[in-house]
Amino acid sequence: MKSKRQNSFSAKLASRKAKKRHFPPRKPKNTEQRKREYLTDEEVRLLRKAASRYGRHPLRDDAIILIMFRHGLRVSELTALRWDQVDLKKGLLHVRRVKNSLPSTHPVRGIELRVLRQLQRLYSHAPYVFVSENRAPLSTRTIHNIIARAGRLANFSFTVHPHMLRHSTGFYLANHGQDTRAIQSYLGHANITNTVMYTELSPLRFKNFWPD
Repeated sequence: MKSKRQNSFSAKLASRKAKKRHFPPRKPKNTEQRKREYLTDEEVRLLRKAASRYGRHPLRDDAIILIMFRHGLRVSELTALRWDQVDLKKGLLHVRRVKNSLPSTHPVRGIELRVLRQLQRLYSHAPYVFVSENRAPLSTRTIHNIIARAGRLANFSFTVHPHMLRHSTGFYLANHGQDTRAIQSYLGHANITNTVMYTELSPLRFKNFWPD
């Protein structure tokens, strides 16, 4: 006959097994889903192309990817972007950062100006740049879905998420020889150690190692 202690132990063990069976599946690590956390500029182009060809708001969805990539925006910074931060006449974007990052003013040129002017005409009287059909600001979840869908339509072999575009900005600027301090200010990093990851992986660091 089992003692009270044995019965108590058996009950606890059974309870743990029951809880374990009902746990949700473990979320895979990013490294298990993709080998890198950024896109090349060619992949960004393909992502934009896919977004501009499908869905009910192709111009808006393409613009989301373009603006996030050109300005290294986090998804929450994009959803909070208002027209009073955009000066289309002077070609300036006042970037308000989150997570204690530093604000800055970025130039807006060429294709960005054209796309933003089109958006302003389509979604007039909306205070936010990126809105739904009801003129309400898009949710972060919607942005995630738009970018993930574009990745699937572009036939990428990995899942794409919005923060990859911010990393893509850093690597693009580093690979084109931009100064680390300038990249730090552009992305709003309070600490330069967050910027160094981009310049450390840039092949330009080793450009003159072999003269032939």
